[in-house]
Amino acid sequence: MCRQRLVQLKWFAPVSFVTLLLAGAAVAQADAPAAQLLSDRFNVDLGTFVVASNLNGSLRGTANTTDQNVNFDKQFGTDADQTRWRVDILWRITQRQHLRFMYFDNDIRRTRAIDQNLEWGDYTFLAGGQVTAEQKFRVYELAYEYAFLRRDNYEIVASGGIHYDDLTLTLSGDASLTVDTPTGPVEQPTTFTTKQSSVPAPLPVLGVRGDWAVSDHVYLDASGQVFKLSYQGINGNWSDLRAGATWMFNHHFGIGIGYDRFATHVDVSKGSFNGRLNVGYQGALIYVRGAFSRPAAHRCWARTPAKRGL
Repeated sequence: MCRQRLVQLKWFAPVSFVTLLLAGAAVAQADAPAAQLLSDRFNVDLGTFVVASNLNGSLRGTANTTDQNVNFDKQFGTDADQTRWRVDILWRITQRQHLRFMYFDNDIRRTRAIDQNLEWGDYTFLAGGQVTAEQKFRVYELAYEYAFLRRDNYEIVASGGIHYDDLTLTLSGDASLTVDTPTGPVEQPTTFTTKQSSVPAPLPVLGVRGDWAVSDHVYLDASGQVFKLSYQGINGNWSDLRAGATWMFNHHFGIGIGYDRFATHVDVSKGSFNGRLNVGYQGALIYVRGAFSRPAAHRCWARTPAKRGL
């Protein structure tokens, strides 16, 4: 029953978007709305992400003295496909200068019986017991873009900004606590325990993006971002690769499909987390694109003709 419900939820949003596609076809126009995306003041993408995630890591502590790595995908099945939402907003301040904002969230909760002891920080979750693993993953990105190459039907931009990953991991189950004492580590009696660890990871953004209106109604875009940082207890690197194709029915509405692959590797020794994590997701994206303020683009960005001499 739960599996059937998951499948239904997984495909509910894509089916809804197909319905919107058919409705939008009735208002399709004969002009070139794809190229107009390169001049519209605001572009907004709202999509459903059928995503497969991966997560493994280690939390060092009095119990985990050997730096045991936990593969959450294998241990709890957190890599199962999930349907999530993603929002992208582009503001063209001028033809060449833009601001871009992105938000994505991925929450997963799984309960499994573990077949061996699981050492996580100061706690040891005991083999044979039921353990619940919950992952809450939020991604925020704000970037400034500059179009160093621009024509009527394409542009290539460089970007720089901040990418903020907010990951919270919670393990719940029967566990023993190991406490440091003057005579050495002492293991406390087993009780039901909930251990929560948060990993805030602000990382800089450097990337490149290309947009191309290949026909009157077809718009292609691709982007890549990579970076590595070692600063104040955070040592990490991340990458994000994305490609998409949009069919614009008119100047204000289109529907697209894309693919995104994201990966973060961090070693953290600050706050409530002292360990390392490898986090990523990849999957297909189906989205609706809205474009606004077309008249303003022509009014603000058109060149003023030179006055003729008398």
